[in-house]
Formats: sequence, structure tokens, C-alpha cells
Amino acid sequence: MAYDEFFRTFLPFLVLVHVVNSEPHTNITLGSRLYPQNTSLISPSGTFGFGFYKKADGFAVGIWMIGTPEPIVTWAANRDGAPLSPEAFLELNKTGQFLIWSQPIFENLKQPATSASLLDSGNFVIYNGTEVIWESFQHPTDTILGGQVMTVGDNLVSSVSSSDQSVGRFAVAFQYDGNLVAYLNTLQAPLDAYWSTGTFGKQFENGRLILTETGRLYLNFSVEDIHKIAAASSNNNSLIKKATIYRAKLDPDGNFRLYSHIFDKNGSTTMTVMWSALQNMCEVNGFCGVNSYCSSNIAGNGVDCFCFPGFLYFDWKKKFLGCYQNFTSDSFCARKENSLSFNVTLLQHMKIGGYPYAVMPMLQAECNDSCMNDCDCFAAIYASGTCSKFTPPLINAKRNENQSEIAIVKQSYNNFLVQSSNQSSLHHPSAEEDTPARKSKWKMIPILIPPFGILALFFTVLAVFSFLLYQRRAHEYQKLVEMENLGPKKEFTLQSFSYSELEKATEGFKEEIGSCSYGKIYGGIIPGVDGKVAVKRLETSVDEGETEFAAEMTAMGRVRHKNVIQLIGFCLDGAKKLLVYELMMNNRSLEDILYNDEMRPVWKERMRIALDVARGIHYLHEGCEFCIVHCNIRPKSILLNKNWTAKISNFGSAKLLMPNQKANLAIDVERLGYSAPEWQRNASISEKVDVYSYGIVLLEIICCTSNIEHNNPSKIEAFPTRLVYDCFMAKELRKLIGDEQVDLEPLERTVKVGLCCIQNDPNQRPSMKTVILMLEGNVEPPVPPPAIFS
Repeated sequence: MAYDEFFRTFLPFLVLVHVVNSEPHTNITLGSRLYPQNTSLISPSGTFGFGFYKKADGFAVGIWMIGTPEPIVTWAANRDGAPLSPEAFLELNKTGQFLIWSQPIFENLKQPATSASLLDSGNFVIYNGTEVIWESFQHPTDTILGGQVMTVGDNLVSSVSSSDQSVGRFAVAFQYDGNLVAYLNTLQAPLDAYWSTGTFGKQFENGRLILTETGRLYLNFSVEDIHKIAAASSNNNSLIKKATIYRAKLDPDGNFRLYSHIFDKNGSTTMTVMWSALQNMCEVNGFCGVNSYCSSNIAGNGVDCFCFPGFLYFDWKKKFLGCYQNFTSDSFCARKENSLSFNVTLLQHMKIGGYPYAVMPMLQAECNDSCMNDCDCFAAIYASGTCSKFTPPLINAKRNENQSEIAIVKQSYNNFLVQSSNQSSLHHPSAEEDTPARKSKWKMIPILIPPFGILALFFTVLAVFSFLLYQRRAHEYQKLVEMENLGPKKEFTLQSFSYSELEKATEGFKEEIGSCSYGKIYGGIIPGVDGKVAVKRLETSVDEGETEFAAEMTAMGRVRHKNVIQLIGFCLDGAKKLLVYELMMNNRSLEDILYNDEMRPVWKERMRIALDVARGIHYLHEGCEFCIVHCNIRPKSILLNKNWTAKISNFGSAKLLMPNQKANLAIDVERLGYSAPEWQRNASISEKVDVYSYGIVLLEIICCTSNIEHNNPSKIEAFPTRLVYDCFMAKELRKLIGDEQVDLEPLERTVKVGLCCIQNDPNQRPSMKTVILMLEGNVEPPVPPPAIFS
């Protein structure tokens, strides 16, 4: 009793939390508000709080433990939402909704709420009268507390960090086969699993994961079938005089741990890790990011992440993010007679995860030579007479003294020299000790420095010259944006029209045949031009439309390809700006025919259209003076002529990139279903965003079903991307095409290509040239790893 009285009286003031109406048992009732600065709902014993907690430079809503040195959040609402401002408030309004800034925070309430309370267990419960209509225990985030139960189908998803409760990289899933499994937080494919209870085949329909208030964590399938996972020690008699809270959490590092928190009467708290699923963090798949490996053989028995030779950290302060390559694959395809073009480094006791693209029996020396002579090989694993070759990204790589495998990592010789000369700062603990051959190469460094210095000076001069040339050409393109100084007759082979000519050709812009992001499209006939034309007219305000108009004109000025719409001419007459295109089959798009049962092409015709689109995108990426990233590949942007030849159109969002350049780009709702994950995260983009969009379109061409609802473009469906992958893994691809008779081999090949294109990591997506080769059957598509469906 004295202990409970202490918490009720003093603890709220110690943590500087003001209780609503100053009563610990006060509920949230209709009309109540909680504010970030000074109001929270406190459980009766003062152990848990509900309300606003600090997130980055703002606040978020959740449940946390009170009395711990650092706030420990046990449940969070809207985890990926932006931080809330100090002026925000949480309100239970008169209609029974919980709102923040007029937006519902609990959208799955079955009935209007009348009140809510926070229990001593840490469970936030919402009532309609006396009926419980929602409780946080049934919607866990990354933690379960004593007395909480998870049922089959529930997941725990880790947070980004202890201070950021956004969705992290790992998940623990209570599967329908009765197994509790830890995965990378992707599709939860078997390849991503790194820990499980091994309880396959249980009576899963009644399965429960239970953490008792005494710290016992177990799986319960029936009275007779109980699988113990962990249990707190009950030998400590001092626990009788102390309050103890238990929680099981999937931590940001991917380890599933059981904690105890012992609260002394003097207000101090002792936290103890009672159990961990894994003792070696290198066992966590994805603990270290792509192109890096986890090493557990360092001082203090800890773990750390190291880049493979030839790769650099994305962020030195966050090594777990992985590494990127500071070289190009072209360096591996240099003249083979030049023995100094590339080299290999051997890393002992290594293992690389994922699927190798080639596995062959051979000796280690043969494995070295095989990788050296293979342009696609970035690394190989040699073990017991078997050579497995990998392309980047290298994933789930681990080093452990108990492993006998040897990693053969290839790098350009320039990178090898840099790594050798900076050995002290870029030490890889798994690199094999100096061999006579390596020592002889090091002796060559002083000899090679002068010629390499001359080469460096030459390339510096070349880079400056290239930059100046680029500046000159960029200035020429800038003329297109500065409309009054534009000189298209000199810079582009386009025909100039007057506004009156186009007004006459379209009969006063009478026949509207479509629309684009900055205006409408009209059909017309121009004397001397073969066939009808489509005239795009800028109709939005300058701020909204001129940028896209200039981008489209710039991108299309010199484009000439049978699978890209042809720009015929333009009109610049003050504020009147128009573009004239060839007219395509009454401007009919792939979207118009693909989802129309009466017009839908047969399989062979659809595949020809898919190849047309791929060739058009490949031309934009590699066949032009600049790399043109379309940024809007979708069925609506693909037009068909009378011969059903596909042509890419709608270049209002196109970007011109120099080699290896990336750009930032905003995204609108209509394109959301086709946009790459890095684009949705507002990260810099490259031509691989078009590859992702093409992958979505290719899967739609296969299934004749859209990835978004056309009457509600903001809604992205799970079909066809997720269903295609599920059918591929289950070898049930014919489900995708219904009654249509298609040979399985081309169907499977095309599905593989589409799934490879929609990988979350841009480096895992093939180039459009490779896509064409795979679709034509000249290159065998790899087995695609699971994608993340954004």
C-alpha cells in the first residue's frame, strides 16, 4: 500500500507530468483535450502515461513508461507520421472521435467513443459506455507488456531507433503455420528469416503469444501444447518488496528481448535484459546494410559493420545503412590484356546471403579466375570445392571464425591501390594477411605513383573541360526556359507555327481529344503535315504550367525514335505556348485498350507492345545526347498508332541528366502507383525510377489489371504486384492470365523481368538494355528477390 501511495503522490511530479484534473484515475471523456506541453493521462499507479511524447523536433502520440531515466515508448500511434507541432492537441470530440488537428487518430473504431482510460498494465482502452471498443494491447507496435497476448497473424515491427518510433527494418510475425519468426521487414520471405521458435504445424488457429505479469513468455496452442520461450528468474526475494514490469520488445537492432524494470521505493529504476533471442547480432539478416558485412570478431565480443573492398559507407555515423560502390562495372570489363585493370581481395571466414547467379564446382584458383573474367561478378564465395558468384548488392554478409568459406571480392586496381595506401584507416578485419604476391604489389606502388599522378592531372584537366562544355550546353538548354530569349529554330529542328495557324488548323480549338498536366490537347489538320496532329496548349497559370511546358519541349526537341512520340513543332506567341505532335490513333492510350475486354490485345501483341515501350525508354536513357528520365511511365502515357506500335508520350515531368547525375522530383497523386520507392521518399532519382515504373506497367500488361483504381487514383491496390509475386513463388502463374492460352516459358520469363524491375533498391533493378535482352530471350532473367510493395 505504501508503495502504491508513493507512485500516486510523488511520481507524476518527479517526471513533470500534469494529470488531467489532478486525479490519477481520471478518464478521457467527451470534450477532453490533451496538449503536448502539460497534460497527459496517467495510469492509476503512475507507472504509464498516455499522450504526447517528444519526437525529433516535435511530438507524437503514444504510451510510455514513467520513472525510467529515458522515456521508453511501449506503443505509438501513426508511427510514420510527421512530428506534431507544440500547438497540436488530442481531442475526444462530441461525436466520439479522437482527433488531432481534425484528423482521426483511431480510424478503426467500430463505434463512437464515450471515454478512454489507461490501465496499470499499460493498456490504453477506449469505451462506448461500458463496452470496450478498442485497446492498444490488440494493436501492438514493437512491444508487448506483461498481461498482453498476441494472436496468430499479429506482427511486431521494430522502430528506427529508441528515440524514433517510426517503422524500422525488422519484424516478428506470428505466422499461420504456428511459427514465431523474425524477418527483415520486407515481404517476410523465407530468405529474410533469421530466428524462429520452430513451432511448425501447431494448432495455429488457437495459437497465442503470451507475456505474463510475472515475466513468463510462451506460445500457447492448447492446454497440452505450450511452448516456452523465456521466463524471468523468480529466485530474487527482493522482488517481493519491489514493483516489477516486464516487456518483450523487438529492438531496432532486430533482436527480440525480454526486459524487466524494477522500481525501488526511492524512485530509482533498474532495467535488466532477462533473455535475448540472439546472442550474436551478426545472426540478424540485414543488421548491416547492402554491400557490407557484419563481423563479430572484434574487441569486447561486440559486432560492427564493414564495407566490402571497393565500397564506401553511405553514412560513417550509421554504418548499418550499408555501403555504395565507388566504381562502375565497366572497370571490370576493361581490356583483359591489361593485368592491372582490376584485382581481387580474399576475405576469410565469410558468408554472403541472397541468391548467387551462378554455382559451379571448381577449385579456389579456378573460382578466382572465373570471377576475374566475368564482367557480372563482383564477389564469389568459395567453400568445399564450390564457387558461388554474386552481383551487387551484396546482402546479409557475415564473418565468423567458425565459418570456413572464403569471399573473393573483385575491385578495380585503382581502388585496390587506394585501399592499400589507406590500410590503417580502412582496415577490414577479415582481409587475409599479406602474401608474397600482395607484398610484391605493394612494392610497385612507389613505381606506379608518378604515372598515376600524370593520369590524375590529365583527368582533372579533362573534367574541367567537360564541365565547361556541359555549362555551355546547359546554357543553350536554359534558353528554352527563358521564353523571351528562346531560339528554337537554331537549337532544334522543329517547325515554328503562329498562333493563328494553329487556331485555324484546330478550327478554333474545337475538337478536344485529351488533356495533360498543364493544359488540353486538340486535334487538327495542318497543310503540308502528313496526317492529323495533336496540339497541346498551355492553359494553366505560368507558375503551374510553364516549367512543365519547357521541360517537355526541351526533352523532345531532338528525340527521334519510332517508339517515342514525335514533336513536330511549337508556337511561342507571348503568353500563348503550344506544342504540335503527330496524332496517334485518335490519341488512344495503352490504358484505354488494356482494361477494355472488347479491345484487349492477345498475349503476343501485348508482348510486342511491352518491347516497344522498353526500346523507347532505353533510347531515352542511352540513345540521346543527355539521359532523359521520363518520370511518368504509366499506361496513360503510352500511345498506340494505327499499326498498334507503342510510343511514349507526356514528357511534362521529364528530366535531363548528365551521366551519373541524380535529381529530386515532386510526385503527384496520379503517378503514385507507378513511382519508385526512393521517389516517394523524396530521395534523389536516376533513370532507375523509369525502370521501376516500367516494371509495374509490364505486370499490368501481363495481367490486364491496373495497380491503381482509375476512379480513385490515390488508392493503390495490392494487385498486381503482390499477387504476381505470390503466384510466382507458388508456381501458379496461369492464375494471372485467366483462360488465355500462353506458353509457360515466356510467361515465367516476363514475370521475372517485371519483378526484377520493381525491386526496392535501385541498384537491384536492371538497366533497360538488360530488360530488352531478357524479354527477347537473349539473357536469362535471374530469380527475383522479394520486393517491398510501397
